[in-house]
Amino acid sequence: IVTARLTWACPISPRQKGFIRASGCSKNLKLLQLMVKYAKREHCELGVVFVDIAKAFDTICHQHIISGLIQRGVDPHMIHLVSDTYKNITTYIG
Repeated sequence: IVTARLTWACPISPRQKGFIRASGCSKNLKLLQLMVKYAKREHCELGVVFVDIAKAFDTICHQHIISGLIQRGVDPHMIHLVSDTYKNITTYIG
């Protein structure tokens, strides 16, 4: 329910494969393979960029995430649920 409501306010790119219900990265790899094959066959230049935003949510201030949800018009109850996930969180390594 949370994902459905947040996706309505903050649409996900169709190329997004992490953190959603979808097959892994196999579709993206197949797309890349087809592009390389086409570029070779047609003797075209092809530039490929891989962007890995590691730990993206570790580097963003949690208040910015909440502010973004408010700006997008997300229901206050949903914002409260998301906000609560960032309160009093700790990690223990044993």
